[in-house]
Amino acid sequence: MRPQLVIVGAGPRGTGLLERVAANAPELYAGSGLDIHLVDPHPPGGGRIWRQEQSPLLWMNSHAEDVTMFTDDTVRMDGPVREGPTLHEWAALDGRTFADRQLQGGYLRFVYERALAELPPEITVHHHPTRALRVGGPREGRQQVWLEGRARPLLADLVILALGHLDAELDAEQAELAAYARRHGLVHLPPDFTADSDLSALKPGEPVLVRGFGLAFVDLMVLLTEGRGGRYDGETYLPSGQEPVLYVGSRRGVPYHSKIGYDWTGDRPPLPRFLGPAEIEELRSRPDGFDFRRDVWPLVEKELGFAHYHRLFTAHPERTASAWAGFEEKYAAADGPAERDALVAAAVPDPADRLDLAALDHPLAGVRHASHEDLQDGLRAYIEADLSRRHDPSHSPDLGVFLGLLSVYGQLVRLGDIGPWWHGFFSYLASGPPGPRLRQMLALSRAGLLRFLGADMAVTAGDGVFRAAGPTVPGYSVTARALVEARLPAPTVARARDPLLRELHADGAAETPEGLLRVDPRDGRLLDAAGRPHPRRFALGPYTDARTPGAFTRPRTGGPAFRQNDATARAALAFLRAGTGRAAA
Repeated sequence: MRPQLVIVGAGPRGTGLLERVAANAPELYAGSGLDIHLVDPHPPGGGRIWRQEQSPLLWMNSHAEDVTMFTDDTVRMDGPVREGPTLHEWAALDGRTFADRQLQGGYLRFVYERALAELPPEITVHHHPTRALRVGGPREGRQQVWLEGRARPLLADLVILALGHLDAELDAEQAELAAYARRHGLVHLPPDFTADSDLSALKPGEPVLVRGFGLAFVDLMVLLTEGRGGRYDGETYLPSGQEPVLYVGSRRGVPYHSKIGYDWTGDRPPLPRFLGPAEIEELRSRPDGFDFRRDVWPLVEKELGFAHYHRLFTAHPERTASAWAGFEEKYAAADGPAERDALVAAAVPDPADRLDLAALDHPLAGVRHASHEDLQDGLRAYIEADLSRRHDPSHSPDLGVFLGLLSVYGQLVRLGDIGPWWHGFFSYLASGPPGPRLRQMLALSRAGLLRFLGADMAVTAGDGVFRAAGPTVPGYSVTARALVEARLPAPTVARARDPLLRELHADGAAETPEGLLRVDPRDGRLLDAAGRPHPRRFALGPYTDARTPGAFTRPRTGGPAFRQNDATARAALAFLRAGTGRAAA
Protein backbone atom coordinates (compact mmCIF):
# COMPACT_ATOMS: atom_id res chain seq x y z
CA MET A 1 0.00 0.00 0.00
CA ARG A 2 1.06 3.58 -0.61
CA PRO A 3 2.10 5.44 2.55
CA GLN A 4 -0.66 7.56 4.05
CA LEU A 5 -0.20 10.94 5.77
CA VAL A 6 -3.20 12.54 7.50
CA ILE A 7 -3.13 16.28 8.25
CA VAL A 8 -6.01 17.41 10.48
CA GLY A 9 -6.64 21.08 9.78
CA ALA A 10 -6.37 22.73 6.36
CA GLY A 11 -6.14 26.38 7.42
CA PRO A 12 -2.97 28.50 7.31
CA ARG A 13 -0.94 26.03 9.38
CA GLY A 14 -1.97 22.97 7.39
CA THR A 15 -1.46 24.90 4.16
CA GLY A 16 1.99 26.07 5.25
CA LEU A 17 2.89 22.50 6.16
CA LEU A 18 1.77 21.29 2.74
CA GLU A 19 3.94 23.98 1.12
CA ARG A 20 6.96 22.67 3.06
CA VAL A 21 6.14 19.08 2.03
CA ALA A 22 6.17 20.23 -1.60
CA ALA A 23 9.46 22.09 -1.10
CA ASN A 24 11.25 19.18 0.60
CA ALA A 25 9.82 16.23 -1.33
CA PRO A 26 12.31 16.43 -4.26
CA GLU A 27 15.18 15.93 -1.80
CA LEU A 28 13.60 13.56 0.70
CA TYR A 29 10.88 11.67 -1.12
CA ALA A 30 11.69 11.56 -4.83
CA GLY A 31 10.09 8.74 -6.78
CA SER A 32 7.93 7.36 -3.95
CA GLY A 33 4.14 7.41 -3.88
CA LEU A 34 2.24 9.09 -1.05
CA ASP A 35 -1.38 9.92 -0.25
CA ILE A 36 -1.96 13.04 1.87
CA HIS A 37 -5.39 13.34 3.47
CA LEU A 38 -6.44 16.85 4.56
CA VAL A 39 -9.29 16.72 7.10
CA ASP A 40 -11.19 19.98 7.66
CA PRO A 41 -14.89 20.86 7.30
CA HIS A 42 -13.84 24.26 5.95
CA PRO A 43 -12.18 25.00 2.58
CA PRO A 44 -8.42 24.33 2.35
CA GLY A 45 -6.30 27.45 2.54
CA GLY A 46 -8.31 29.74 4.78
CA GLY A 47 -9.84 27.11 7.05
CA ARG A 48 -12.37 28.33 9.59
CA ILE A 49 -10.85 31.63 10.73
CA TRP A 50 -9.75 32.90 7.32
CA ARG A 51 -12.51 31.46 5.16
CA GLN A 52 -13.69 33.70 2.35
CA GLU A 53 -17.35 33.43 3.39
CA GLN A 54 -17.38 36.09 6.12
CA SER A 55 -18.25 39.76 6.40
CA PRO A 56 -16.16 42.05 4.15
CA LEU A 57 -16.22 44.56 7.02
CA LEU A 58 -13.71 42.44 8.96
CA TRP A 59 -10.09 43.36 8.25
CA MET A 60 -6.74 41.84 8.88
CA ASN A 61 -4.79 43.66 11.57
CA SER A 62 -1.56 43.70 9.52
CA HIS A 63 -0.54 45.72 6.51
CA ALA A 64 -0.79 43.70 3.30
CA GLU A 65 2.98 44.03 2.79
CA ASP A 66 3.57 42.41 6.19
CA VAL A 67 1.74 39.16 5.39
CA THR A 68 3.48 36.28 3.66
CA MET A 69 3.10 32.52 3.49
CA PHE A 70 6.47 31.99 1.82
CA THR A 71 9.96 31.46 3.18
CA ASP A 72 13.03 33.60 2.54
CA ASP A 73 16.72 33.40 3.42
CA THR A 74 16.17 34.77 6.95
CA VAL A 75 14.44 31.51 8.00
CA ARG A 76 16.86 29.15 9.75
CA MET A 77 15.76 25.78 8.43
CA ASP A 78 17.18 22.75 6.67
CA GLY A 79 14.77 22.77 3.75
CA PRO A 80 14.97 24.90 0.61
CA VAL A 81 13.70 28.47 0.39
CA ARG A 82 10.73 28.78 -1.95
CA GLU A 83 9.93 32.46 -2.29
CA GLY A 84 6.50 33.70 -3.25
CA PRO A 85 4.39 36.86 -3.25
CA THR A 86 3.28 38.66 -0.13
CA LEU A 87 -0.41 39.43 0.16
CA HIS A 88 0.01 42.90 -1.32
CA GLU A 89 2.07 41.59 -4.26
CA TRP A 90 -0.42 38.82 -5.00
CA ALA A 91 -3.45 41.13 -4.77
CA ALA A 92 -1.75 44.16 -6.42
CA LEU A 93 -2.59 46.30 -3.38
CA ASP A 94 -0.83 49.23 -1.83
CA GLY A 95 1.44 47.65 0.77
CA ARG A 96 0.02 49.82 3.57
CA THR A 97 -3.54 48.57 2.99
CA PHE A 98 -5.32 46.61 5.71
CA ALA A 99 -6.97 43.98 3.52
CA ASP A 100 -10.24 42.37 4.46
CA ARG A 101 -10.30 38.73 5.50
CA GLN A 102 -12.15 37.65 2.40
CA LEU A 103 -9.15 38.74 0.33
CA GLN A 104 -6.77 36.99 2.72
CA GLY A 105 -8.83 33.84 2.28
CA GLY A 106 -8.27 34.12 -1.46
CA TYR A 107 -4.52 34.52 -0.93
CA LEU A 108 -4.45 31.43 1.25
CA ARG A 109 -6.36 29.48 -1.38
CA PHE A 110 -3.72 30.56 -3.91
CA VAL A 111 -0.95 29.32 -1.59
CA TYR A 112 -2.74 26.00 -1.16
CA GLU A 113 -3.24 25.52 -4.91
CA ARG A 114 0.38 26.46 -5.64
CA ALA A 115 1.56 23.89 -3.08
CA LEU A 116 -0.59 21.26 -4.78
CA ALA A 117 0.88 22.15 -8.16
CA GLU A 118 4.44 21.91 -6.81
CA LEU A 119 4.03 18.44 -5.30
CA PRO A 120 5.72 15.63 -7.25
CA PRO A 121 3.21 13.78 -9.45
CA GLU A 122 3.42 10.66 -7.30
CA ILE A 123 2.04 12.54 -4.24
CA THR A 124 -1.75 12.93 -4.20
CA VAL A 125 -3.82 15.13 -1.87
CA HIS A 126 -7.38 14.24 -0.82
CA HIS A 127 -9.58 16.76 1.05
CA HIS A 128 -12.15 15.33 3.47
CA PRO A 129 -14.67 18.12 4.33
CA THR A 130 -15.55 16.81 7.78
CA ARG A 131 -14.20 16.67 11.33
CA ALA A 132 -11.70 14.23 12.78
CA LEU A 133 -13.09 12.71 15.98
CA ARG A 134 -10.22 10.68 17.37
CA VAL A 135 -6.90 9.06 16.60
CA GLY A 136 -6.08 5.51 17.69
CA GLY A 137 -3.46 2.91 17.00
CA PRO A 138 -0.25 1.52 18.54
CA ARG A 139 2.89 3.62 18.86
CA GLU A 140 4.76 1.44 16.39
CA GLY A 141 1.92 0.70 14.00
CA ARG A 142 -0.51 2.35 11.66
CA GLN A 143 -2.83 4.94 13.14
CA GLN A 144 -6.59 5.09 12.69
CA VAL A 145 -8.19 8.51 12.21
CA TRP A 146 -11.95 8.37 12.76
CA LEU A 147 -13.98 10.94 10.84
CA GLU A 148 -17.47 12.29 11.51
CA GLY A 149 -20.04 10.59 9.30
CA ARG A 150 -17.71 7.82 8.17
CA ALA A 151 -18.01 4.23 9.39
CA ARG A 152 -14.40 3.22 8.79
CA PRO A 153 -11.29 5.16 9.82
CA LEU A 154 -8.57 6.54 7.61
CA LEU A 155 -5.42 4.46 8.02
CA ALA A 156 -2.36 6.63 8.50
CA ASP A 157 1.35 6.00 8.75
CA LEU A 158 1.65 9.48 10.27
CA VAL A 159 -0.83 12.00 11.68
CA ILE A 160 -0.14 15.75 11.97
CA LEU A 161 -2.56 17.95 13.90
CA ALA A 162 -2.77 21.54 12.60
CA LEU A 163 -6.09 22.48 14.20
CA GLY A 164 -5.76 26.21 14.82
CA HIS A 165 -8.14 27.95 17.25
CA LEU A 166 -10.79 25.70 18.78
CA ASP A 167 -14.00 26.07 20.74
CA ALA A 168 -13.72 25.50 24.47
CA GLU A 169 -15.93 24.71 27.42
CA LEU A 170 -16.54 27.63 29.79
CA ASP A 171 -14.29 28.10 32.79
CA ALA A 172 -15.87 28.07 36.25
CA GLU A 173 -16.65 31.79 36.39
CA GLN A 174 -18.06 31.91 32.86
CA ALA A 175 -20.18 28.82 33.53
CA GLU A 176 -21.64 30.46 36.64
CA LEU A 177 -22.49 33.65 34.72
CA ALA A 178 -23.99 31.63 31.85
CA ALA A 179 -26.15 29.66 34.27
CA TYR A 180 -27.34 32.90 35.89
CA ALA A 181 -28.20 34.26 32.44
CA ARG A 182 -30.31 31.19 31.66
CA ARG A 183 -32.20 31.45 34.96
CA HIS A 184 -32.96 35.16 34.55
CA GLY A 185 -33.45 35.50 30.81
CA LEU A 186 -30.20 37.39 30.26
CA VAL A 187 -27.72 37.16 27.36
CA HIS A 188 -24.24 35.73 27.94
CA LEU A 189 -22.03 35.29 24.86
CA PRO A 190 -18.97 33.19 25.71
CA PRO A 191 -15.47 33.51 24.21
CA ASP A 192 -15.72 32.75 20.51
CA PHE A 193 -14.49 33.67 17.06
CA THR A 194 -16.63 36.80 16.68
CA ALA A 195 -17.56 36.13 13.04
CA ASP A 196 -19.27 32.93 14.23
CA SER A 197 -21.14 34.51 17.17
CA ASP A 198 -24.90 35.06 16.97
CA LEU A 199 -25.17 38.75 17.87
CA SER A 200 -28.91 39.02 17.18
CA ALA A 201 -29.74 38.89 20.89
CA LEU A 202 -27.93 42.24 21.43
CA LYS A 203 -30.79 44.69 20.98
CA PRO A 204 -30.66 48.25 19.60
CA GLY A 205 -30.20 50.94 22.22
CA GLU A 206 -29.65 48.52 25.10
CA PRO A 207 -26.47 48.47 27.18
CA VAL A 208 -24.09 45.56 26.61
CA LEU A 209 -21.19 44.79 28.92
CA VAL A 210 -18.08 43.70 27.03
CA ARG A 211 -15.14 42.08 28.78
CA GLY A 212 -12.04 42.22 26.60
CA PHE A 213 -10.44 45.10 24.67
CA GLY A 214 -8.34 43.27 22.08
CA LEU A 215 -8.91 42.21 18.50
CA ALA A 216 -12.08 40.21 19.25
CA PHE A 217 -13.60 43.41 20.64
CA VAL A 218 -12.70 45.28 17.45
CA ASP A 219 -14.58 42.69 15.38
CA LEU A 220 -17.56 42.91 17.73
CA MET A 221 -17.55 46.71 17.50
CA VAL A 222 -17.53 46.59 13.69
CA LEU A 223 -20.31 44.03 13.34
CA LEU A 224 -22.59 45.88 15.80
CA THR A 225 -22.10 49.30 14.14
CA GLU A 226 -21.25 49.28 10.43
CA GLY A 227 -22.59 45.74 10.32
CA ARG A 228 -25.97 47.13 11.38
CA GLY A 229 -26.06 49.92 8.83
CA GLY A 230 -24.14 52.75 10.50
CA ARG A 231 -21.43 54.63 8.63
CA TYR A 232 -18.57 57.05 9.16
CA ASP A 233 -18.43 60.55 7.74
CA GLY A 234 -14.85 61.59 8.39
CA GLU A 235 -14.36 61.65 12.17
CA THR A 236 -18.10 61.38 12.84
CA TYR A 237 -20.18 58.22 13.19
CA LEU A 238 -23.69 58.35 11.76
CA PRO A 239 -25.75 55.69 13.55
CA SER A 240 -28.46 53.59 11.96
CA GLY A 241 -30.42 53.29 15.20
CA GLN A 242 -29.82 49.53 15.34
CA GLU A 243 -26.71 49.69 17.52
CA PRO A 244 -26.53 48.67 21.20
CA VAL A 245 -24.41 50.73 23.61
CA LEU A 246 -21.15 48.95 24.37
CA TYR A 247 -19.56 49.28 27.84
CA VAL A 248 -16.06 47.85 27.53
CA GLY A 249 -13.39 47.08 30.08
CA SER A 250 -10.50 44.68 30.60
CA ARG A 251 -7.50 43.99 32.81
CA ARG A 252 -5.54 46.89 31.30
CA GLY A 253 -8.63 48.95 30.50
CA VAL A 254 -7.25 50.24 27.19
CA PRO A 255 -7.25 48.89 23.62
CA TYR A 256 -4.22 47.17 22.17
CA HIS A 257 -1.66 49.62 20.79
CA SER A 258 -2.20 50.77 17.23
CA LYS A 259 -0.23 49.24 14.42
CA ILE A 260 2.82 51.38 13.64
CA GLY A 261 2.11 53.57 10.62
CA TYR A 262 5.56 54.32 9.18
CA ASP A 263 8.35 52.34 7.53
CA TRP A 264 11.73 51.34 8.90
CA THR A 265 14.75 53.31 7.72
CA GLY A 266 18.42 52.87 8.58
CA ASP A 267 20.14 50.01 10.39
CA ARG A 268 18.11 47.38 12.19
CA PRO A 269 19.15 46.39 15.72
CA PRO A 270 21.44 43.34 15.56
CA LEU A 271 19.14 40.76 17.13
CA PRO A 272 19.25 38.47 19.00
CA ARG A 273 21.74 40.08 21.37
CA PHE A 274 20.99 39.02 24.95
CA LEU A 275 18.36 36.32 24.33
CA GLY A 276 19.50 34.00 21.56
CA PRO A 277 19.99 30.27 20.98
CA ALA A 278 22.80 29.98 23.55
CA GLU A 279 20.70 31.49 26.34
CA ILE A 280 17.71 29.33 25.41
CA GLU A 281 19.81 26.17 25.49
CA GLU A 282 21.23 27.13 28.89
CA LEU A 283 17.72 27.63 30.27
CA ARG A 284 16.50 24.33 28.82
CA SER A 285 19.47 22.42 30.23
CA ARG A 286 18.86 23.45 33.85
CA PRO A 287 18.12 20.27 35.81
CA ASP A 288 15.62 22.04 38.08
CA GLY A 289 13.95 23.94 35.24
CA PHE A 290 13.43 27.68 35.14
CA ASP A 291 10.96 30.30 36.32
CA PHE A 292 9.79 32.76 33.67
CA ARG A 293 9.74 35.87 35.86
CA ARG A 294 12.99 35.08 37.66
CA ASP A 295 15.10 33.57 34.89
CA VAL A 296 13.61 34.53 31.50
CA TRP A 297 11.99 37.94 31.90
CA PRO A 298 15.26 39.74 32.84
CA LEU A 299 16.74 38.53 29.53
CA VAL A 300 13.62 39.63 27.64
CA GLU A 301 13.68 43.03 29.31
CA LYS A 302 17.34 43.55 28.46
CA GLU A 303 16.81 42.44 24.86
CA LEU A 304 13.87 44.79 24.32
CA GLY A 305 15.79 47.63 25.93
CA PHE A 306 18.72 46.96 23.63
CA ALA A 307 16.45 47.15 20.57
CA HIS A 308 14.89 50.39 21.83
CA TYR A 309 18.14 52.18 22.65
CA HIS A 310 19.95 50.97 19.54
CA ARG A 311 17.30 52.77 17.52
CA LEU A 312 17.29 55.87 19.73
CA PHE A 313 21.08 56.32 19.64
CA THR A 314 21.52 55.54 15.94
CA ALA A 315 18.44 57.33 14.51
CA HIS A 316 17.94 60.16 17.03
CA PRO A 317 21.41 60.85 18.50
CA GLU A 318 20.49 64.47 19.31
CA ARG A 319 18.26 63.09 22.10
CA THR A 320 21.11 61.22 23.81
CA ALA A 321 24.02 62.39 25.96
CA SER A 322 26.67 59.88 24.85
CA ALA A 323 27.82 57.88 21.84
CA TRP A 324 26.21 54.51 21.06
CA ALA A 325 29.44 52.50 21.25
CA GLY A 326 30.15 53.54 24.84
CA PHE A 327 26.55 53.16 25.91
CA GLU A 328 26.28 49.70 24.35
CA GLU A 329 29.40 48.48 26.15
CA LYS A 330 28.11 49.70 29.52
CA TYR A 331 24.59 48.40 28.81
CA ALA A 332 25.93 44.92 28.08
CA ALA A 333 27.99 44.94 31.28
CA ALA A 334 25.22 46.35 33.51
CA ASP A 335 24.35 43.94 36.29
CA GLY A 336 20.63 44.07 36.89
CA PRO A 337 17.84 46.57 36.25
CA ALA A 338 18.97 49.15 38.83
CA GLU A 339 22.40 49.56 37.24
CA ARG A 340 20.83 49.64 33.79
CA ASP A 341 18.28 52.28 34.86
CA ALA A 342 21.06 54.50 36.22
CA LEU A 343 22.98 54.17 32.96
CA VAL A 344 19.88 55.09 30.94
CA ALA A 345 19.05 58.05 33.19
CA ALA A 346 22.50 59.51 32.60
CA ALA A 347 22.55 58.88 28.83
CA VAL A 348 18.91 59.65 27.88
CA PRO A 349 17.87 63.07 29.24
CA ASP A 350 14.15 62.97 28.41
CA PRO A 351 12.20 60.36 30.44
CA ALA A 352 9.79 60.08 27.49
CA ASP A 353 12.65 58.51 25.49
CA ARG A 354 13.26 55.79 28.09
CA LEU A 355 11.67 52.36 27.81
CA ASP A 356 9.38 51.51 30.74
CA LEU A 357 7.83 48.10 30.10
CA ALA A 358 5.92 48.05 33.39
CA ALA A 359 4.21 51.34 32.56
CA LEU A 360 3.40 50.06 29.07
CA ASP A 361 1.82 46.92 30.49
CA HIS A 362 -0.28 48.77 33.10
CA PRO A 363 -1.09 52.19 31.62
CA LEU A 364 -3.94 52.85 34.08
CA ALA A 365 -2.15 51.60 37.21
CA GLY A 366 -2.99 54.05 39.99
CA VAL A 367 -5.09 56.22 37.66
CA ARG A 368 -8.38 57.36 39.20
CA HIS A 369 -11.12 59.49 37.67
CA ALA A 370 -13.72 61.41 39.58
CA SER A 371 -16.56 60.44 37.27
CA HIS A 372 -17.48 58.14 34.42
CA GLU A 373 -17.45 61.12 32.02
CA ASP A 374 -13.94 62.07 33.14
CA LEU A 375 -12.82 58.55 32.26
CA GLN A 376 -14.31 58.92 28.77
CA ASP A 377 -12.29 62.11 28.23
CA GLY A 378 -9.16 60.47 29.65
CA LEU A 379 -9.41 57.34 27.49
CA ARG A 380 -10.08 59.35 24.34
CA ALA A 381 -6.97 61.40 25.08
CA TYR A 382 -5.00 58.18 25.66
CA ILE A 383 -6.11 56.72 22.31
CA GLU A 384 -5.37 59.99 20.49
CA ALA A 385 -1.89 60.05 21.99
CA ASP A 386 -1.27 56.42 21.03
CA LEU A 387 -2.37 57.08 17.44
CA SER A 388 -0.15 60.13 17.22
CA ARG A 389 2.89 58.35 18.60
CA ARG A 390 2.49 55.18 16.54
CA HIS A 391 2.32 57.21 13.31
CA ASP A 392 5.22 59.57 14.10
CA PRO A 393 8.68 58.34 13.00
CA SER A 394 10.31 60.55 15.63
CA HIS A 395 9.20 57.79 18.00
CA SER A 396 10.85 55.06 15.91
CA PRO A 397 12.39 53.35 18.99
CA ASP A 398 8.87 51.87 19.28
CA LEU A 399 9.53 50.09 15.98
CA GLY A 400 12.85 48.89 17.37
CA VAL A 401 10.96 47.35 20.30
CA PHE A 402 8.55 45.74 17.84
CA LEU A 403 11.47 44.04 16.06
CA GLY A 404 12.80 43.03 19.47
CA LEU A 405 9.45 41.45 20.35
CA LEU A 406 9.52 39.40 17.14
CA SER A 407 13.06 38.23 17.88
CA VAL A 408 12.21 37.34 21.48
CA TYR A 409 9.11 35.38 20.51
CA GLY A 410 11.14 33.44 17.94
CA GLN A 411 13.46 32.34 20.74
CA LEU A 412 10.85 31.71 23.44
CA VAL A 413 8.96 29.17 21.31
CA ARG A 414 11.89 26.83 21.98
CA LEU A 415 11.21 26.92 25.73
CA GLY A 416 7.76 25.34 25.59
CA ASP A 417 4.87 26.54 27.74
CA ILE A 418 5.90 29.71 29.58
CA GLY A 419 2.36 30.68 30.60
CA PRO A 420 -0.22 32.98 29.00
CA TRP A 421 1.12 36.33 30.22
CA TRP A 422 3.87 36.68 27.62
CA HIS A 423 1.57 35.95 24.69
CA GLY A 424 -0.91 38.57 25.92
CA PHE A 425 1.85 41.14 26.47
CA PHE A 426 3.23 40.52 22.98
CA SER A 427 -0.19 40.83 21.37
CA TYR A 428 -0.97 44.04 23.28
CA LEU A 429 2.22 45.76 22.11
CA ALA A 430 2.86 44.18 18.70
CA SER A 431 -0.40 42.78 17.36
CA GLY A 432 -2.91 45.56 17.85
CA PRO A 433 -5.55 46.92 15.49
CA PRO A 434 -5.06 49.16 12.46
CA GLY A 435 -4.96 52.87 13.27
CA PRO A 436 -8.27 53.48 11.45
CA ARG A 437 -10.02 51.11 13.85
CA LEU A 438 -8.90 53.21 16.82
CA ARG A 439 -10.19 56.32 15.05
CA GLN A 440 -13.51 54.53 14.71
CA MET A 441 -13.46 53.83 18.45
CA LEU A 442 -13.04 57.54 19.07
CA ALA A 443 -15.96 58.39 16.77
CA LEU A 444 -18.18 55.80 18.47
CA SER A 445 -17.18 57.14 21.87
CA ARG A 446 -18.09 60.68 20.87
CA ALA A 447 -21.41 59.34 19.54
CA GLY A 448 -22.17 57.77 22.94
CA LEU A 449 -22.26 54.20 21.57
CA LEU A 450 -18.96 53.12 23.14
CA ARG A 451 -18.34 53.69 26.84
CA PHE A 452 -15.07 52.88 28.59
CA LEU A 453 -15.04 51.18 32.02
CA GLY A 454 -11.32 51.24 32.79
CA ALA A 455 -8.86 48.71 34.21
CA ASP A 456 -9.44 45.56 36.26
CA MET A 457 -13.09 45.39 35.27
CA ALA A 458 -15.03 42.97 37.44
CA VAL A 459 -18.39 41.46 36.47
CA THR A 460 -20.93 40.13 38.95
CA ALA A 461 -24.48 38.85 38.61
CA GLY A 462 -27.32 39.75 40.95
CA ASP A 463 -30.79 41.31 41.15
CA GLY A 464 -31.54 39.84 37.73
CA VAL A 465 -28.79 41.73 35.87
CA PHE A 466 -25.05 41.77 35.21
CA ARG A 467 -23.03 44.51 36.90
CA ALA A 468 -19.58 45.82 35.92
CA ALA A 469 -17.29 47.98 38.03
CA GLY A 470 -13.63 48.75 38.46
CA PRO A 471 -11.20 50.87 40.45
CA THR A 472 -10.53 53.44 37.69
CA VAL A 473 -13.75 55.25 38.64
CA PRO A 474 -14.29 54.51 42.35
CA GLY A 475 -17.92 53.89 43.23
CA TYR A 476 -19.17 53.73 39.64
CA SER A 477 -20.93 50.68 38.20
CA VAL A 478 -23.19 49.91 35.27
CA THR A 479 -25.83 47.20 34.85
CA ALA A 480 -26.96 45.41 31.71
CA ARG A 481 -28.92 42.38 30.65
CA ALA A 482 -26.22 41.28 28.19
CA LEU A 483 -22.56 40.33 28.66
CA VAL A 484 -20.09 39.48 25.89
CA GLU A 485 -16.75 37.77 26.58
CA ALA A 486 -14.81 39.38 23.72
CA ARG A 487 -11.87 37.05 23.25
CA LEU A 488 -10.98 33.77 21.65
CA PRO A 489 -11.37 30.67 23.83
CA ALA A 490 -8.22 29.76 25.73
CA PRO A 491 -6.33 27.03 23.83
CA THR A 492 -6.39 24.38 26.55
CA VAL A 493 -6.64 20.64 26.02
CA ALA A 494 -8.76 19.97 29.09
CA ARG A 495 -11.54 22.40 28.09
CA ALA A 496 -11.37 21.94 24.31
CA ARG A 497 -14.68 20.91 22.81
CA ASP A 498 -12.79 19.12 20.08
CA PRO A 499 -13.18 15.39 20.82
CA LEU A 500 -9.93 14.53 19.07
CA LEU A 501 -7.86 16.57 21.54
CA ARG A 502 -9.69 15.15 24.54
CA GLU A 503 -9.16 11.61 23.28
CA LEU A 504 -5.44 12.29 22.69
CA HIS A 505 -5.08 13.54 26.23
CA ALA A 506 -6.90 10.50 27.59
CA ASP A 507 -4.61 8.31 25.47
CA GLY A 508 -1.50 9.66 27.21
CA ALA A 509 -0.52 12.87 25.38
CA ALA A 510 1.16 15.13 27.93
CA GLU A 511 -0.32 18.46 29.00
CA THR A 512 1.54 21.47 30.40
CA PRO A 513 0.42 23.20 33.62
CA GLU A 514 -1.30 25.82 31.44
CA GLY A 515 -3.22 23.11 29.55
CA LEU A 516 -1.28 22.99 26.26
CA LEU A 517 -0.15 19.87 24.44
CA ARG A 518 3.52 19.16 25.03
CA VAL A 519 5.49 18.65 21.83
CA ASP A 520 9.10 18.03 20.94
CA PRO A 521 10.47 21.51 20.08
CA ARG A 522 12.65 20.01 17.36
CA ASP A 523 9.93 18.65 15.09
CA GLY A 524 6.53 18.86 16.83
CA ARG A 525 6.11 15.20 17.83
CA LEU A 526 3.61 14.72 20.64
CA LEU A 527 5.21 13.91 23.99
CA ASP A 528 3.82 11.56 26.65
CA ALA A 529 4.02 12.03 30.41
CA ALA A 530 7.52 10.50 30.44
CA GLY A 531 8.72 12.93 27.79
CA ARG A 532 8.86 10.30 25.02
CA PRO A 533 8.05 11.61 21.52
CA HIS A 534 5.37 9.68 19.68
CA PRO A 535 6.88 8.28 16.48
CA ARG A 536 3.71 8.75 14.42
CA ARG A 537 1.88 11.77 15.86
CA PHE A 538 2.78 15.45 15.46
CA ALA A 539 1.05 18.70 16.43
CA LEU A 540 1.51 22.33 15.44
CA GLY A 541 -0.43 25.41 16.45
CA PRO A 542 -1.80 27.54 19.29
CA TYR A 543 -2.91 24.65 21.52
CA THR A 544 0.70 23.33 21.73
CA ASP A 545 3.53 24.58 23.92
CA ALA A 546 5.41 25.64 20.77
CA ARG A 547 2.86 28.29 19.80
CA THR A 548 4.14 31.10 17.59
CA PRO A 549 3.13 34.78 17.35
CA GLY A 550 0.17 35.56 15.12
CA ALA A 551 -1.27 33.62 12.22
CA PHE A 552 1.15 34.95 9.60
CA THR A 553 4.74 36.01 9.22
CA ARG A 554 6.27 39.34 8.24
CA PRO A 555 8.73 38.97 5.36
CA ARG A 556 12.39 38.75 6.34
CA THR A 557 11.85 38.25 10.07
CA GLY A 558 12.95 34.62 10.40
CA GLY A 559 9.45 33.21 10.82
CA PRO A 560 9.49 30.62 13.66
CA ALA A 561 6.30 29.08 12.19
CA PHE A 562 8.16 28.50 8.92
CA ARG A 563 10.98 26.85 10.83
CA GLN A 564 8.54 24.57 12.65
CA ASN A 565 6.64 23.68 9.49
CA ASP A 566 9.87 22.81 7.71
CA ALA A 567 11.18 20.64 10.55
CA THR A 568 7.89 18.75 10.83
CA ALA A 569 7.58 18.24 7.07
CA ARG A 570 11.15 16.93 6.83
CA ALA A 571 10.70 14.60 9.81
CA ALA A 572 7.47 13.24 8.32
CA LEU A 573 8.97 12.69 4.86
CA ALA A 574 12.06 11.00 6.28
CA PHE A 575 9.91 8.68 8.40
CA LEU A 576 7.64 7.79 5.49
CA ARG A 577 10.58 7.22 3.15
CA ALA A 578 12.19 4.89 5.68
CA GLY A 579 8.90 3.02 6.04
CA THR A 580 8.66 2.65 2.27
CA GLY A 581 12.17 1.21 2.21
CA ARG A 582 11.34 -1.29 4.92
CA ALA A 583 8.17 -2.35 3.11
CA ALA A 584 10.08 -2.84 -0.15
CA ALA A 585 12.75 -4.91 1.60
